[in-house]
Amino acid sequence: MQRMTLPQDTLLMHLPASLYRRGDVLLLDDQACNGLRLWAEHFGRLIVLVAVEDGAAPGSWVPLEHIGPSASRIEFVHLPSAWRPDRFLRALGPTRKRIRHALAQADFIGTTLGGASFGDWGAVIAREAVKLGLPFYIWTDRVEPDVARRLVKTAPLRRKLRLAVEYPIMQRMEQGLIAKAALGLFHGRETYDAYAPHSPNPQHVHDIHIRKLDHITADALAQKQARQGTLRIVYAGRADPMKGTGDWLSVLEQLTQAGVDFHAEWLGDGPDLTAMRARVEAGPLKGRVALPGFVADRGRLLEALRDADVLMFCHLTPESPRVLIEALASGCPLLGYDSAYPADLIAGHGGGVLTPLGQPQHLATALAALARDRARLAALIGRAAQDGAQFDDETVFAHRAGLIRQHLPRARPVA
Repeated sequence: MQRMTLPQDTLLMHLPASLYRRGDVLLLDDQACNGLRLWAEHFGRLIVLVAVEDGAAPGSWVPLEHIGPSASRIEFVHLPSAWRPDRFLRALGPTRKRIRHALAQADFIGTTLGGASFGDWGAVIAREAVKLGLPFYIWTDRVEPDVARRLVKTAPLRRKLRLAVEYPIMQRMEQGLIAKAALGLFHGRETYDAYAPHSPNPQHVHDIHIRKLDHITADALAQKQARQGTLRIVYAGRADPMKGTGDWLSVLEQLTQAGVDFHAEWLGDGPDLTAMRARVEAGPLKGRVALPGFVADRGRLLEALRDADVLMFCHLTPESPRVLIEALASGCPLLGYDSAYPADLIAGHGGGVLTPLGQPQHLATALAALARDRARLAALIGRAAQDGAQFDDETVFAHRAGLIRQHLPRARPVA
C-alpha cells in the first residue's frame, strides 16, 4: 500500500537485471518489479537506468505492469547491452551523455557494481558521478572479485586465463569506487565484511522479497514440528559450481550410506543441472532426489520451503542468497557450510547448524544426527522461524530508504 503523502524528490538507481524486449512489451524480473514498487513507496519519482536485451527473456521476467500503479512515476532510461569490449567501447560515449543527463535530474543517486571489465554500466555511472562531484551510494550483494578468484580454479582454460587477468583489475576498480561513494549498502554480513573497510560509511542491509503474509503460520509451524518419518531436504538456486552442486550430492550420497530416510529437492536451473541429473540417475540417489529445474511460480518455491525440514546448502563463494532468509521465514532451518552471512542470520536464536566449508562429510554427519533426533529437529525448526520473523520486504526497503535519507547528501539543492 502506498503512503498517503509522498516526498517530491527523485531517486536515480541502476538496475543490474536487464529489461527484455518482446515486440512492444518490456519485461523485467518479477522480484525487481516488486523492488521498484517498494522504492516508489519512499520516493516521489524513480529514474531507473537499465540495460535492454532482445531475445527470449528468462522465465521469471514479467511485463512492467506488474509494478502496479506506481509505474507511472518511474522513468526507465535504456542502456545498451554491451558486454563485448568492442560493443562497449562503441557505446561508451553516447551512453555517458545519457547517464549524465539522468544524473542531473536526481536528488539521490545509487548504483551497483557488476564485477565486469566491459559492459558494467553501474561502474560507469559511479565514475560519472565522481567526475560531476555528485554524492552517490553503491549497493552490492556479493563479492565479485572473490567469486572470480575461486572460479579460476575450475574454469576452462580460456576463461581461467581471462579471469586471472581480470581479477586484480576488478578488485582495484571496486575498492576505488566504493571508497569514493558517500554511502555503501552491503547486503548480508559476508558482503559487508568484505567491503566495509573500503567504504567511508558502510551499512549492513538486506534485500529480500518475502512478504509478512508469506511467513509460516503458527499452526503450520506446529504441524511441521510434530511431523515424523522421512527427512525432507530442499535447496533453491542456480545449479552452478559456486553453489557447490557436487558437494550437495555428495552429502546426500553419504546420507544414503548411513541409512537415513530422506527425500531431497533442488529447485533451479543452471550449467550443472544436466550433470546433476545424470549422477542421480546412475547412483544411489535415484528416486530420492528431485531436480525439476527452474520453477517460475514463486508460491511453489515458498510452499517447498514451508514443507521442508531443512534447507541444505554448500555455497563455495562469498554471497548473500535471499533463499536463506526465505527459508528461515518458512520455519526451515539452515544446514550448510559456515560463513559470515548464514552465521549472522541465525545469530539471534540459532535456527541452523553450520559446518566447515568444503567438507561434505561433516555436513552429512550433522544431517544424519538431526534425522535421528526429531525432538532436536523440532526445536531447530522453531528457532529458525524466530530468526526469520524480522525479515519482510516492506521492512528492509524502508530501512534502506531511511539510510539513504539519513546518510546520503542530496545531489541537487532543495527547490
